[in-house]
Amino acid sequence: MEGREFKDAAFEHFARAASAFGSPKRVEIIDLLAQGERAVESIAEVTGMSMANTSRHLQVLRSAGLVVGRRDGLHVRYRLAGESVREGYRALRALAEDRIAELGQLKAAFFGEVDGAEAIGIDELMARADRGEVMIVDVRPRLEYDSGHLPGAVSIPLEHLNAHLAEMDPETPVVAYCRGPYCVLSAHAVSQLRSRGVDARRLDGGPLEWSAAGLPLAAQA
Repeated sequence: MEGREFKDAAFEHFARAASAFGSPKRVEIIDLLAQGERAVESIAEVTGMSMANTSRHLQVLRSAGLVVGRRDGLHVRYRLAGESVREGYRALRALAEDRIAELGQLKAAFFGEVDGAEAIGIDELMARADRGEVMIVDVRPRLEYDSGHLPGAVSIPLEHLNAHLAEMDPETPVVAYCRGPYCVLSAHAVSQLRSRGVDARRLDGGPLEWSAAGLPLAAQA
């Protein structure tokens, strides 16, 4: 094999991996599976796609080696193929944040309108949690919480939040989080809590960012 032939083949494989990220819906699937394993039906429901479109996107990701599937009875469940996929997704997101100004503007406009509160960073959350100053609430679906959550976090999925308001200590501030800095669940949770007089803020991150900071997640026993 000549050098030119080798380089052409190698860069073709690089482009193959990059092209798997070339669809907004496939990027969303990667973001979702970074939370834990999911059945095809669940992925379709969360992403708002038909089963047929979901399956097609999953096959592209699987062909590129980014996800793996397994049969579980009548269902097929998918997960990320490895930690390198999470790192690749985080790198892609960081690149977009650094080079595409419209992304930062979009994020600021959306969260400013929905919850109107300044997000809290991981370091500040850890310091306040160590002092017992906050209640950490995971507003993702329970199956994602069970796959891995921030230590000390309480699982209250967004759709159940109103039912649990009476159980919250009005003197204790709440920090809500979901799948990451672009997940909208925590923003809606903060909006609901603040409308009820609760001192609530959103974590600018989620389990993926927590792990990337070298911090361990807790899993449901």
